[in-house]
Amino acid sequence: MRILFYLLYYCWARYLPTSYKPYALGSRKIRFWICKHLFAKCGKNVNVEHGADIGSGRHIEIGDYSGIGVNCMVRRAIIGKNVNMGPDVVFISQNHAFADSNKTVVEQGYIECDPITVGDDVWFGTRVIVLPGRKIGQGAIIGAGAVVTKDVPDYAVVAGNPARIIRYRKNSDQQ
Repeated sequence: MRILFYLLYYCWARYLPTSYKPYALGSRKIRFWICKHLFAKCGKNVNVEHGADIGSGRHIEIGDYSGIGVNCMVRRAIIGKNVNMGPDVVFISQNHAFADSNKTVVEQGYIECDPITVGDDVWFGTRVIVLPGRKIGQGAIIGAGAVVTKDVPDYAVVAGNPARIIRYRKNSDQQ
């Protein structure tokens, strides 16, 4: 049955219009229904947008009211509630093995990495890249084009390459 949903997603639903287009005709609900059967855990009212690459989906957990943006690539992640992603966000889930210098990198294959963990109420700007195993804290904002190489604390606003904390959403009185 899983193969059927996988084929439905990659042969048809992935190419339906983005959910905000006037001619979307239920594409959001269709992708949600299919992804509900592919993801390890899927919350209420999840939005998987046009062109999203979710791999097999079996290593994705996503909370209520969260979304995977247009043309995003998410394959190994635990995503909290109310998470928003802009277009083209990439969660890197594997690396090339390269320890043996007597073999080419291609010959050594891949190393599966720890999943990326995202807290509740996080916003990813356009074209963010998150490296394997990173933890993004609750309430964080990741600026467009950022490359997240280290864990991001709760309520931090980060930007740049590599991503650096530029401020916090809460001042010291609120924390």
